[in-house]
Formats: sequence, C-alpha cells, structure tokens
Amino acid sequence: MVSPGRPAPPTDAEPAGLAAPAFSPLYQQIKGLILQSLQQGEWKPGEVIPSEFDLAARYKVSQGTVRKAVDELAADHLLVRRQGRGTFVATHAEQHVQYRFLRLHPDSGTVDNEGPAQRDFVDCRRQRASADVARALGLRAGDPVLQSRRLLRFAGVPTILEDLWLPGGPFKGLTAERLMQYHGPMYALFESEFGVRMVRADEKIRAVLPDEGQASLLDVTLGTPLLSVERTAYTYNDAPMELRRGLYRTDTHHYRNQLG
Repeated sequence: MVSPGRPAPPTDAEPAGLAAPAFSPLYQQIKGLILQSLQQGEWKPGEVIPSEFDLAARYKVSQGTVRKAVDELAADHLLVRRQGRGTFVATHAEQHVQYRFLRLHPDSGTVDNEGPAQRDFVDCRRQRASADVARALGLRAGDPVLQSRRLLRFAGVPTILEDLWLPGGPFKGLTAERLMQYHGPMYALFESEFGVRMVRADEKIRAVLPDEGQASLLDVTLGTPLLSVERTAYTYNDAPMELRRGLYRTDTHHYRNQLG
C-alpha cells in the first residue's frame, strides 16, 4: 500500500480503486479502465492518449502492463499507434477504419479504385420501434427510433439496398435532411456530431429473393438471388446503437471477411 503523499512506484499491484477478481489478468483490468475513459469521452476520436509512462503512473502499474492493454485495444481497432507520434483514439474518419465495416468488394480491382458509393436516401423518418427492432437495439417496443432506407450505387450500378434503425435518444436532433446532406462515412457523422462511436458489429448472412419493391430499386428480376446481411453495431460497453438490414447484389461484387 502506498502511503498518502508519496509517489507510487511502477509495480504490477492492483490499480487504485479497482477490485480485481482473481481470474482477471491485471492488463485486462487496465484495458477496462482505458475503455471506460474512452466511453466517457475523456479522449476524443482522433486525439492522442497519454503515453504509456503516464498511464502507468496513473494506474500505478508497470509500463509493460499498460503496453499489453494498449496492444489489445489497438488490435481491436479502438486505438491506433503512430510511430514517433504516440497512440491515438481511432476514428471513422480514417479510411482504414471506414473499410473495416465495408465487406462488399468488387470482383475486379479494389475498393480504392472503385471509389466511394453514391448514396440515395429513399426514405427517412422518425417512428416507433417494432418488437424485433426494439429487441435488437435494447429498447422497448414503441420507443422512438430513426429509420432510413438508402440505395448505394457503385459506378452508377445500384448494388446495396439498406434499411437502418437508430435509437432516438442518443441521436436526438438527427434529421433526415442532415443524413441526406452528409457525404462522408455515416459512422464518422455519428462519431463527430453525436459522440457515438461504433466499435464492433455482429452480422447474420443468408441468401434471399427480393420482393417487387426491392427488385425495382436494385434493378434486378424477382428471381435474382441476393445476399441478406443483418448487422447490429455496438458502441463501448456493448451498447447496441444501430440495426442495419442490407440486400447486396453479388453479380459484380463479393462479400469479403478477413479472419485473424
């Protein structure tokens, strides 16, 4: 125990104020504390976090323990190490983070060569959450949500039709006009204007046939097989913040998931 008023040596003792269960490695506890600071907005997306030396002094542990925690957060794409500059909070404004959530790739060429998608909002409104949407977003049926439908074109070809639902509380003030006027990555908008950062997502994938409205928007026949992708995206502390249901044409694109 460190006496009051005396500097704490960099040891691997339990960090102050943190009850450590025996099964929780110390670096995981430090990772949790850093995550807590990220969630509370102490360090904003794009900002540099304190050095490993400063974090070690703050949590009263060794630099090696802090380094292991930061390494895991970097592997999770929550932090970004920059040689000679420090460690920064990852932001969806960065291209490599944007593409982390974009799984559809052209059969020939690269995402970079294809350029950004052209987005057309077909519909956008505030409504009451249905039972299945409420369940996915951790809400009660009837709670307010923002629902939008958009069509994404690549090289002018309609390729993805998406329906999105956002909880009304965290996105209070987000309007259809703002969504339609914003031309950057949607997750960057959520991050910069509403303080909501998507950090991970769960997806379910199946093959489906379109209905008449979907076929018309995607310019395909009713018998064209499509890839249905349902994604729930989460912010810190595993709080669901977006439900997205997309229909993907795969005649010129493929779904790609890099493992490991």
